[in-house]
Amino acid sequence: MSEKRTEIADLGEFGLIDHLSKKVKIRNSSSIKGIGDDAAVIDAGDHVKVVSTDMLMEGVHFDLSYAPLPHLGFKAVAVNVSDIAAMNAIPKQITVSIGLSNRFSLEAVEALYEGIYAACDHYGVDLVGGDTTASRSGLVISITAIGEAKKEEITYRSGAKANDILCVTGDLGAALVGLQVLEREKQVFLANPDMKPELDKYTVVTGRQLRPDARMDIIHEFKELGIIPTSMMDISDGLASEIFHICKASGVGATIYEDKLPIDKQTFDTAVELNLDPITCVLNGGEDYELLFTINQKDFEKVEKHPDIHFIGHITKSEEGKYLVTKSGTAVQIKAQGWKHF
Repeated sequence: MSEKRTEIADLGEFGLIDHLSKKVKIRNSSSIKGIGDDAAVIDAGDHVKVVSTDMLMEGVHFDLSYAPLPHLGFKAVAVNVSDIAAMNAIPKQITVSIGLSNRFSLEAVEALYEGIYAACDHYGVDLVGGDTTASRSGLVISITAIGEAKKEEITYRSGAKANDILCVTGDLGAALVGLQVLEREKQVFLANPDMKPELDKYTVVTGRQLRPDARMDIIHEFKELGIIPTSMMDISDGLASEIFHICKASGVGATIYEDKLPIDKQTFDTAVELNLDPITCVLNGGEDYELLFTINQKDFEKVEKHPDIHFIGHITKSEEGKYLVTKSGTAVQIKAQGWKHF
């Protein structure tokens, strides 16, 4: 009799995490928060440490035929810093581990680290260690980020309450649209290597895909304004997916409004050009690394006129579900497609 075989694809990324974490036991009282948020939270006396790890795999997360190595180095740090930001914490240190195949020269590794060093400078973090190993499957980058926060200022996914205001920073959908443009131009090049890629009019969307920037600026502003979001996540898997995470962790529902969703003109126009629905790109794009957060209504006036914070809806009771109100006023159930890794 053959042994039972379950395909990882049947579970998906989050199903796999849930399955593996069921058997995890927390043994130390200093482990305040383990698996299940943007970063782990560890007691450090008068404050907490937050720790997050992300791995980027060649052929899965990036394509070196169009991703410059310095951009890739910067992005690898930014996606980890974004998880620290999502906890309302300040990043302090990173470790960097890389797996290299023999096709990478010293100069290529230096180009990658040029981006890593630039990100360290940009975010004010120290590179304090890591590991280097051989790889038989292309380039692998794994970064761990360590941050700090006051205990009373840490923000989890689980604090959203009914009537809180749902907010996002920046604009959404650009990274997905940028990826589609880069993939299209790659196919054109493969069909005819004499054709030069036409990317000049797509700088916003391709830039967001190749070199995203974690929104630490907003975290510093929260501290200046005296705001502690009631819940927060970064948008790595798509707005709809992240709304589901906050609703699940907080035991709430949500209503968002199509006409409040922020989208850059270039993202909108390019999506239409590529026969993509712009709102689908906003809801399910991912990799924008903007912040999705909720605030108590009493904090609304503090950010009401902020040019880069958008109020897209509100938190409801769990039984009221998760809905998008379209421009025509129709309430449609939100579906979380998100990024499928497997």
